[in-house]
Amino acid sequence: MKFIMSIDCGTTSERCMIFDHQLNIKAVSQREFKQIYPKAGWVEQDPGDIWETLLYVCRDALTKAGIRAADIASIGIANQRETTIVWDRYTGKPVMNAIVWQCRRTASEAEKLKTGGYSEKIKLKTGLIPDAYFSSTKLKWILESDEKIRKSAKNGDLIFGTVDSWVIWKLTGCKVHATDYTNASRTMLFNIQEFKWDEDLLRTFGIPKSMMPAVLPSSGYFGETEESVFGKPIPIMGAAGDQQAALFGQCCHQPGQVKNTYGTGGFLLMNTGNRPVFSSGGLLTTISCGTGGEPGYALEGSVFVAGAAIQWLRDELGIIQSAAQSEELALSVEDTSGCYFVPAFTGLGAPYWDQSARGAILGLTRGVGRGHIVRAALEAIAFQTEDILEVMRKDSGINVSRLAIDGGAAQNNFLAEFQSNISDVEIIRPACVETTALGAAFLAGTGCGFWKGLDEIKDYYKVDRTFSPSMSISERSRLLSGWHDAVKRVLCD
Repeated sequence: MKFIMSIDCGTTSERCMIFDHQLNIKAVSQREFKQIYPKAGWVEQDPGDIWETLLYVCRDALTKAGIRAADIASIGIANQRETTIVWDRYTGKPVMNAIVWQCRRTASEAEKLKTGGYSEKIKLKTGLIPDAYFSSTKLKWILESDEKIRKSAKNGDLIFGTVDSWVIWKLTGCKVHATDYTNASRTMLFNIQEFKWDEDLLRTFGIPKSMMPAVLPSSGYFGETEESVFGKPIPIMGAAGDQQAALFGQCCHQPGQVKNTYGTGGFLLMNTGNRPVFSSGGLLTTISCGTGGEPGYALEGSVFVAGAAIQWLRDELGIIQSAAQSEELALSVEDTSGCYFVPAFTGLGAPYWDQSARGAILGLTRGVGRGHIVRAALEAIAFQTEDILEVMRKDSGINVSRLAIDGGAAQNNFLAEFQSNISDVEIIRPACVETTALGAAFLAGTGCGFWKGLDEIKDYYKVDRTFSPSMSISERSRLLSGWHDAVKRVLCD
């Protein structure tokens, strides 16, 4: 068995990557699946589409690699977090579409938790803050949407899972209902200090404990695939939420190390070791993949819209033909001509946590053209990242000097250079920017003994390029001041 299969269940696409022992990529297959927008601010996905797309990319990757299931040592899974699925434990049929992490339909429920005095309790138990982002309010909404659904849940007929649980259930032929510590910690129902489902919170949200999956270490045995899936059973030996998987894949195994993933959203995680650090500046305390297979902790800041802003320029405005074209257009102008783009399409995440904020392009003059707006969109990704880095520095007491980046937009040299300048840090871009998939592979590979440990996988981690800051203090201050003024104009809370 010479290879590891890594499955990355993303927000807009599924990807399967097959790695050999030296981390060479044997094959890649990726396919997008449909996003559903029933109302303004609502985002759904068909769980059947998630599964069928995943099955296609995995089988396609095996075909492209010219190998069989017998050649795969184990499977690792990384997934979009918080997305909520409820299905029948006997028929396997979902009760409705998945409610995606971006969906804001439960914003009013989250506000009730804040005004009801639950914020501190939720923070101390889960490390999170009341927000529609997390799974608990979504699950509550599903249970209250239909009396038949609620009755079935009370009778023990329904089960809940984030996307990892759903695909593990399907891969194992409906035999294993499980998740890992990192995904559990994103539900707002899991006690991150006692490492168990919190019965008090389950009662608060009216959720039967019988619905909840077993919680397992991120690196270890989750079950094996049904023979009919790939022709031969393959052990599933790793699973983690996509951002924790990326932190692990970036080899940020020591306290104080930070990574940022530029995906649909932007996600910064700082490893804080075996102690939870509770933020005073709006960041989240979450569980990370510990070095020995057991859970560790991380500080996290979430940007709701990062790469999605570039997709919006392409798909809705039509001012670019491809995401790659954004770099060319950004470099076609010297600056943004005073234009700022605040991409608060679904509110603002950390450190603002304003669910009602909406996007805006500010500072428009007759001289602002396509290149300026595209550049402003890329700069906005870096500005939002710097907002979170600044809070991380204060909360942790660590002066971050290096930032490892990954995700699709990390390949944009303009963005990487501007991030280095505006944050005054050295940017490290790995040779494989798909470190979410890489982290899932590391978890599975160390779990099954394919790699002996962290020292061995570090030997195979390669850096593509570093970016060093060169911007003056005065210019950095001027640009950040303009950004913060723009943000104030869209805040509602």
